[in-house]
Amino acid sequence: MQDLIYISIDQHGVEGALRKDVKITDDQILHVADLALIRLDDDEVRGLRSQLDKILGYMDILAVVDTTGVAPTHHPLPLVNAMRDDHGQGCQDLDDVLRNAPQHEDGYIVVPRVIGKGMRENA
Repeated sequence: MQDLIYISIDQHGVEGALRKDVKITDDQILHVADLALIRLDDDEVRGLRSQLDKILGYMDILAVVDTTGVAPTHHPLPLVNAMRDDHGQGCQDLDDVLRNAPQHEDGYIVVPRVIGKGMRENA
């Protein structure tokens, strides 16, 4: 099942390796960074891999906890949404909106293209 080596939890987090294999790869981190349009250097990738492995280590611990008979908890406090009534309102005047836009054309705000472009493609 799971190859647990040892677990030590203190105020600093999980110490030790929960599994012998690496859970997150550099390629996975770079893929997510690319989707978020974030450039990462090698040190940042290593640091994120270590942090994400620790987070997944916590998930390994939680996976073996017996929760039989424990009601699901979505939040530790009993919160209730305080929603206001939804009332329709008029729109802003198009001229006012376009006056605040740095660039506009034919009644549309012009913005840089971000969809379909990744950081690795632009590097």
